[in-house]
Amino acid sequence: VQLQASGGGLVQAGDSLRLSCLTSIRTFNSYAWFRQAPGKERDIVAAIRKRDGTTSYADSVKGRFTISRDYAENMVYLQMNSLKPEDTALYYCAASASTLLGSAASDFATWGQGTLVTVSS
Repeated sequence: VQLQASGGGLVQAGDSLRLSCLTSIRTFNSYAWFRQAPGKERDIVAAIRKRDGTTSYADSVKGRFTISRDYAENMVYLQMNSLKPEDTALYYCAASASTLLGSAASDFATWGQGTLVTVSS
């Protein structure tokens, strides 16, 4: 398994969660978190470039979510604060060998399994 996501759960609106993605491969150059709600497309939440730490976020999570990495530990994190019911989804971590900071699912070739985040109102 090249990417392994964890940390999902059931929380109340306003709570926080931290998702973790363990990567077993050091050749990836960018990472991202995506989410997919039932009946909806898989959308990017946040991305980070390994080389310089450049990040990007979906407008819907700016100011609430933070993507970070600890390459010594082969981990990528998504800190989610002030969670809302509309954040409920299956969250996936993804990785790419490209140094470009992708924004679409097609930009990332390697995927972990999803971890479910449910936010109750």
